[in-house]
Order: sequence, then structure tokens, then C-alpha cells
Amino acid sequence: MKNFKKLFAMVLVVCTAAISCKKDEKALNENISTIGGLSLPANQASIKLTPSNASASQQFKWTAATPEDGGLILYEVAFDKEGGNFTNPVFKVVSDGGGVQPQVTISHKDLTKIAALCGINSSSTGKVNWTVIASKASSKKVGQESRSLQLERPAGFAEVPTDLYLTGSATESGDDVTKGIKFKKLEDGVYELYTSLKAGTYQLTDKQTAAGRKFYAEGALLKEGTSAITVIGSTKVYYLKYDFNVASVVEMSEIQSVGLYMSAYASEIGQLSYTSGGTWQSGVIPVVFYQFSWGRDERYKFALHTSAGIKYMGSSNVNNVSPVGQAASYFYLNAVTNDQWNNTYKFNPSADNKSIKATVNLGATGPYTHNIVNQ
Repeated sequence: MKNFKKLFAMVLVVCTAAISCKKDEKALNENISTIGGLSLPANQASIKLTPSNASASQQFKWTAATPEDGGLILYEVAFDKEGGNFTNPVFKVVSDGGGVQPQVTISHKDLTKIAALCGINSSSTGKVNWTVIASKASSKKVGQESRSLQLERPAGFAEVPTDLYLTGSATESGDDVTKGIKFKKLEDGVYELYTSLKAGTYQLTDKQTAAGRKFYAEGALLKEGTSAITVIGSTKVYYLKYDFNVASVVEMSEIQSVGLYMSAYASEIGQLSYTSGGTWQSGVIPVVFYQFSWGRDERYKFALHTSAGIKYMGSSNVNNVSPVGQAASYFYLNAVTNDQWNNTYKFNPSADNKSIKATVNLGATGPYTHNIVNQ
């Protein structure tokens, strides 16, 4: 009997708690007031996009909505093609502050993507629509107002490749795309490569797989597609530079020779021959420092003779020190002027009246550099 009373008391407590909890239940209010008007940019505003400028952007603003119970509302800016009704927006952007603020700043780079998704081609102008979607819990409300925005796309790609490779029968690695030769990335969308090409065909791709995006050059323009570029004649060494931000072949010049330029003689004292992988190597080169009244001069840099003219590669330091005991960065190669004395290196003192071998490495996998070895 005593145990029965205890059990009855426990059941009574549980039932009372359940009734109490039921009384405290309250329906979740997900209602959102009408989203206020759009304020920026103005309807029919025109924007000339410059995606290559990393800081270029456009701010979007609107009046905040009000939840009936004072809860939190999140916002997205939605974009659609001209005449679209936002049932399936082509692009959405969460507002600033993780979706809380009634504004968002969108880069020209993303606006270029939006333009492309809305069917606006490069070097063309077209219109897109935009509005704001407010949400609270599972409830979403599309703004009653939408605006039109005119976007002018420059020449270039809405989405530039994050990496770039060279592949095909005309290349050093052959037509196995998994062995594609990687370009050096100078900045977003801008790539360069020192390589040789032989008779055959080649393509540009953003991945070392068959599924990668393919690109090709047509004159001075870069285009996306599976067309291949044909090379005829004997094997030659080239410098290739592409800018996908403006869909441009910046340079494709033949590198005819690379010379070791000694400043005091104002001439090249030896030549380097191309091997592969952006590397040139010399034979044995005699070195004699030049005798001035103040001492013997040992300064040098490299001269690249190309179909576009002579280009010089040298030190980032205008006035240099002896290489003895210096870090590897001392030998890094940079594009420099044709000044006879500035931005040169110095031979190791032990090279005077001796012979050396020089190696220039302009491969894309690391810093451009060179090496001097006494013979």
C-alpha cells in the first residue's frame, strides 16, 4: 500500500507538469511585414563593370522589414533575367552582417558573373532585375518592388580560371592532359609561361583532367571552347602571356637566345641554350673581371632576345653586394631595365680569370632564378 501511494504521487506530479507545459505553449509567429522600398542603386542605373579591379564594387540598400513578434529577419538580394519573376533567381547574395543588415556590397567580379548568368555576353550591355528576399525561420517573402540594372561587361570571362595549363601534341608534355604544363599565375586571371612548341596542336585548360574548361587564342583574343591551336615548322621557344580578365593574348613572342650580359663590357660574354621546362644552360664561359682605376668590376645580368625585342632579367636590388653567404633569394630573376649598371648581380670573387657555367630557370613551379657554378 505504501508503494502504491508513492507511485500515485509520482504520476500526479508528471501529469501536473505536462498540463503546465501545455498551458505555456505558444504558436511561433513567422509573419513578416512588407519589405520597405529599394533605395540603392536607382532603378535603371547603369554600371560599367571592371572585374579586373579588385576594389570595384556596388552597394545595394533597402528599407528593413519588421517581424510581428520582434524576432530576427535575414535578407538576400536576388537577381533574375530581365522580365523574370524571381521564382528561380539566377543568383542570390546574403546581405552584410551574415544576412542581418538591409544592405550588401557586391564586387564587380560577382556582378560580371551575374551578367553572364543573365545572358549578357562579354563586350556587351544588358539588363538584369534585382529584389530583396526576407526570411524568418521557414517563412520567406519576396519584396514587392524590383528594379532593373543595366550592366556593361568588358571583354573577358565572367569567371577566370584559377589555374592554367598547356596541353597538346605541340607541347613538351604531349597530349596527356594529366601532364599539362602549369602556367605561372601573376595575379587573378593573368598567366605567363616560358616553354617550347613544336609542330602539332595545343590547348589551354584550367585543370589537368579531360573535364577542365578549355580555351584557345584567336588572333589577340582568348575564347572558351575546344578548338585547338596549330603550330607548324621547327621547334621554337616562346614566352606566352594571357589576361583572362580582358580575354587578351598579351604576348606571344619567340625567345631567340639568352645571353650572359656583363655590365663593364656592355656586352654578352656567353650564351645559354634552352633545355626544357623553362630552363636554359650554358657551356663553359670564361670570366674576366674588368679593371677600373678603383678596382675590378664583376657585375652581370641576363639578356633575353625575343621577337618583341631585348628583355633583361636581373636583381630586385638596384645596387647589389657580393653573392658570398647570401640566401637563395639573391639569385631570383626579375624583369629589369636595360640600364648598364643597375639591378645587376656580382660574380663570386673566385670566378675572376676562371670559367663558369650558368643556368637560368624560368619554370612556373617556383621563383624565377639562376645559378653560377665555377668550373
